[in-house]
Amino acid sequence: MSNIPESLKYSAEHEWVAPAETEGVVRVGITDFAQDALGEVVYVEHPEEGATVSAGDVVGEVESTKSVSDIYAPVSGEIVAVNTALDDEPQAINAEPYGAGWLFELKLSDSSELDKLLTAEEYSKQAG
Repeated sequence: MSNIPESLKYSAEHEWVAPAETEGVVRVGITDFAQDALGEVVYVEHPEEGATVSAGDVVGEVESTKSVSDIYAPVSGEIVAVNTALDDEPQAINAEPYGAGWLFELKLSDSSELDKLLTAEEYSKQAG
């Protein structure tokens, strides 16, 4: 089974959400399950910093040697940072999907949306 940290929240589309260092901001990436299914990541199209997004919006994509997969906003808000280190090292998503492979940070417009995300146990059952 894939690595599914208990402390994170998850979307049905295989994104994870974690509190960032700034209050009201979350960090988003793709799960270990998703990166494993994709294979070797070779390119990341980032969301635009400053863009306002709604939960479920396509905000970018991850390209691997096997396929291209959309990245969805798991919650609504404003994109406040993107992980530009992935421009030079997209394989960090494969090596550390919950660490150096994070995708973007988002300032929440409605923190109650976090309650609609899946727990690690719920995500494990879906991804399983």
